[in-house]
Amino acid sequence: MKLFPYAHATHPQWRMAAALVLAQLRARMALPDHAASPSLGLLYITDRYADEAQAILEHLCAELPEVTDWAGTVGVGIASNNVEYFDEPAMAVMLCDLDPARYRVFSGVAPLGASGRSGDGEGFVAHTALVHADGQTPELADLIAEMADRTASGYLFGGLASSRGSTVQFALGSHGNLRGQGASAGVFHGGLSGVAFAGDVGILSRVTQGAQPVGAERTITAADGNLVLALDGQPALDVLLQERGISLDQPAQAMPKLRATLAGLRHAHPSGQGPGAALARRGQFGPDVMVRHLIGVDPQRRGVAIGDMAPVGSRLAFCERHTEAARADLTRICAELREELEPEAQDHALAHALAASEAESVPHPARRIAGAVYVSCAGRGGPHFGAPSAELQVVRRALGDVPLVGFFAGGEIAYHRLYGYTGVLTVFTTPAG
Repeated sequence: MKLFPYAHATHPQWRMAAALVLAQLRARMALPDHAASPSLGLLYITDRYADEAQAILEHLCAELPEVTDWAGTVGVGIASNNVEYFDEPAMAVMLCDLDPARYRVFSGVAPLGASGRSGDGEGFVAHTALVHADGQTPELADLIAEMADRTASGYLFGGLASSRGSTVQFALGSHGNLRGQGASAGVFHGGLSGVAFAGDVGILSRVTQGAQPVGAERTITAADGNLVLALDGQPALDVLLQERGISLDQPAQAMPKLRATLAGLRHAHPSGQGPGAALARRGQFGPDVMVRHLIGVDPQRRGVAIGDMAPVGSRLAFCERHTEAARADLTRICAELREELEPEAQDHALAHALAASEAESVPHPARRIAGAVYVSCAGRGGPHFGAPSAELQVVRRALGDVPLVGFFAGGEIAYHRLYGYTGVLTVFTTPAG
């Protein structure tokens, strides 16, 4: 597997942006360390181009006939290596050097079977999947969990399309559609789509949180649907007011703090110690915590309503978005990925390549990362990290210069869950050698 060619551009006219992208892709495809004839394209566009989605896909298919399969979606912002595009027309493309027998593009007209097998009769079995979804799809959380069950690992990564206009997804597969499902032009509205990967495709993925606890993690001891009534036996509203240092008798002072408060929900683990328990003890949320909005309070029942079901026995910590905590956690997951992939023994040339400054560094096979996909919450990009493109600059400094594309989502998908205020970083790895 060689490095994945990637490109990004912005222009008021999509054809000009596409021309810039194609020029970059062809230049990279001519480099010896990059794939010359990749078959899978990932395409992300900002919502300024959403109405032209079909024309964009058809143009790229015509210009890149070697790319037989496409997947992607729209975002209020998109990302590539070291750059974010918000509030401007832009597109990003990455061409993945994968054996077509080791992946399948899926959609409403070409779904995966219940066992993760494709409908083409060729025996493909899904191990994991990149998933794009429409947030307005009914029973979306259940559909995501069902999709995870169709993979051997139970792990998904991806996010919800985000747009101030049309919400589109790209899904065009060379294996075609299931009989009886009708024809497809590759652009979809609603439902789920994406790419499923076989077990021998090297993929590593991490979730980074963007919120930090402002109080202790407590057990939900009484609840009614999404209304948390008691935490560790105390009225939930009283716990919230005490931890935030506010009083409902002073609404002018209380409301700004309440609006800034979120709830980190961790469902009960059989052992009592889920995968994020150690991080929680250090004042960070682990990947098993789902951050949800506070949607109201009930002074009469002394309860707090959150944007999710709140089962008794689950753990909850009130939290708030925190820039430095988000930076530190993003740096942490990048460092974990680098440590797992980089060889322990390095010759002089390899050590120099991996230690090069940003100005000198280029994507290098020694990093063992052929390409990466980063899906971040639309609420994290730009201002939350302090400056335009600051979040992607953190990724580049921590992970190194690697081919990367992604988008800013209306919700992030990882494992079998739908997250908020998180980032999901996934890398395609090359064999050690």
